[in-house]
Amino acid sequence: MFGSCCRPLHVGDRQAETAEELMRSRYSAYVVGDSEYVWRTWHPRTRPDEVSDLTVTWSRLEILDRVGGGPADDTGEVEFRAYHRAGVLHERSRFARRAGRWFYVDGDLFD
Repeated sequence: MFGSCCRPLHVGDRQAETAEELMRSRYSAYVVGDSEYVWRTWHPRTRPDEVSDLTVTWSRLEILDRVGGGPADDTGEVEFRAYHRAGVLHERSRFARRAGRWFYVDGDLFD
């Protein structure tokens, strides 16, 4: 599945068409340790200088909600749970389209 859905995005063969597709590809980048892709898809206004600590072992992604973020939208939100050995990361992420490309902007974490 990674080879057909997310790898083409990671290597630049195509761009994400929706905010959810970008979110899924970023999750996959965390799974495989592709910090360059995570950094490159972070909005320039909010991204850190570097992304280096991708040591968590992720096991599953669950999409809970999405608002906007479609092919005709400029913004979108995706709420998800990402499971790992030590627990769950629950976040509502915000995305923005810039120059025709989707970027992760920021997110709100839930307990």
